[in-house]
Amino acid sequence: MDSAAVDRFEAGRGRLASIAYRMLGSAADAEDAVQDTFLRWQTADRERIEVPEAWLTKVLTNRCLDRLRSAHTRHEHPAGAWLPEPLLEGDPMLGPADTFEQRESVSLAVLTLLERLSPVERAVYVLREAFSYSHAEIAGILDITESASQQHIHRARTRVAAERRRGGVQADPASARRVVEEFLAAAVSGRTDRLVALLTDDVTAVSDGAGLAKRLLRVTTRERVASFARAGFRPTPAKRRLAGGTPSIHLAVVNGAPAVLAVVDGRVVGAVAFAVSDGRIASLHGIATTDRLTRLNEAWRKHEPEAPVIEAW
Repeated sequence: MDSAAVDRFEAGRGRLASIAYRMLGSAADAEDAVQDTFLRWQTADRERIEVPEAWLTKVLTNRCLDRLRSAHTRHEHPAGAWLPEPLLEGDPMLGPADTFEQRESVSLAVLTLLERLSPVERAVYVLREAFSYSHAEIAGILDITESASQQHIHRARTRVAAERRRGGVQADPASARRVVEEFLAAAVSGRTDRLVALLTDDVTAVSDGAGLAKRLLRVTTRERVASFARAGFRPTPAKRRLAGGTPSIHLAVVNGAPAVLAVVDGRVVGAVAFAVSDGRIASLHGIATTDRLTRLNEAWRKHEPEAPVIEAW
C-alpha cells in the first residue's frame, strides 16, 4: 500500500478509535476494530471509494456491530456484568468534547447505560450525538432507512434522558472536585452522616468487585451507598494485599468526571469515578479489574500527577 493511502488512514485513526471506544466500551477492543478496518483498507480497491472517510466509518461501525452481536450471542458480557474501561483526561480516544452531548456520550454512566441498548441503537446514538452524522449518513453506514435511524435515536435518547433527569444538573469541574474531596474525607474518616448529606436521593453505586464477582455490585439509597462507600474506603490489610502494597490516593479526571485513583508504586490499582450534580453525588462507578485499567495505567505513567491527597492509605 502506498504511503498516501497509509497517511489518509492515519489522519482519521483518532476519529475511528473514538467511535469504536464509545460503541464497545473497551480501549483494547476499539484498537482491534480500528486495526481490522485498516486491514480492510489495505486490500480494498481504493480507486472505487469516492469518500474514504464515509467508507472507513462504515467498515469500522459494522466491525463494532459484529463484535457487539457476537459477544451478546456468546453471553460474554451480559448486561450488568461489566463496566466500561476508564480513560484518563487527555486520552485521544475520548474524542471530541466540544458539546454537552459529546462529553456526556463518553461518561461512564452513559457508556454503562448504552450497554443495555441494542447494538444498532448504540451505533446510531454514538454517530448522531457524539459525531453529528446526519440520519441520511447513518442510514448509509448501517444499511437502514432514515426513518429507522430516527426511531433508533429516539429510543436511545429517551433512555439517556431518563438517566439525565435522575442525575440533575451537572456541576462545573471545580465544584465537582470540591464535592468529591469532601466525600473522600468523610468516607475515610467514617463520617456516615456527612456522606449521606453529600448524596442525591436516588444515588447509585456500581463496582466491579475487582473482578472477583461474576456480576456488578449495585447499591442504591443514600444510607446504603454511604455505608458501602465507608466500607470501601476503609483501609485494611486485606485490601493492601489485594492491591499489592500500600496505595496513595490521587484525584484525577476520568471520562470527563472527577475520580479517585488508588496508586501503588506508580501503578493504578483502582479507580472510582463520580457523577456530581446539584452539589451532590448522583453516582459512583468503581473499577479495579486489572485488564480494565491497562490503558489508564499507560497514560498515568506519562502523566505528571498532583501530590496525592492521601500519602499512604
